[in-house]
Amino acid sequence: MKRAGDLAITALAGVTAIPLGLLIAVLIRCTTGGPVLVRRAGSGRHGRPFEILTFRTTREARVQDGPAARTTRLGALLRRTGLEQLPQLWNVVRGEMAVVGPRPGPPEQAPQHAPHRSGRLAVRPGLTGWAQVGGRTGISRSQRLERDLWYVEHRSLRLDLRILALTVKLLLRPGGGPVSGAAVPAAPAPQAAVRSEESARPRS
Repeated sequence: MKRAGDLAITALAGVTAIPLGLLIAVLIRCTTGGPVLVRRAGSGRHGRPFEILTFRTTREARVQDGPAARTTRLGALLRRTGLEQLPQLWNVVRGEMAVVGPRPGPPEQAPQHAPHRSGRLAVRPGLTGWAQVGGRTGISRSQRLERDLWYVEHRSLRLDLRILALTVKLLLRPGGGPVSGAAVPAAPAPQAAVRSEESARPRS
């Protein structure tokens, strides 16, 4: 059922995403030249490797010790708004990602997850997730992992819809910090945050 929902959301998003993606591709090509897309290795469900698609946000700049990547103005805007991840809708269509789930990490990290943290690999990685609406890069890696674990253990249609709504709020006012309704808890127990957001959820 979740897979069918992912495809339905992707189809609806495609109405806007396809023309917007074409515009971004043209701008990248005109301002930086070279390839429009970047492919990097990611870890999927059960640790299966796959290629994550993103728009290119850097250009090569000559420095004293050789070439180095430099973020372009357009690239900075894409990163700030999260639009550099737009091509990952194709990863969703291919079944490698979901719309909501933990963000994919590099394959080399998959075997390194402690047993109590490997549960995040039980689901497909997502375009957005509980950690992303709770602060993205503004929270520590351990906090992101804890929020990912909590999502895997408590995932539901209701929670997915809430994450999608919070993601829309984040896109409307990008900046990397948490949006209203997704406060990061002080301790690694995201249950407290969700209880405050979803008063209907009983205490365990």
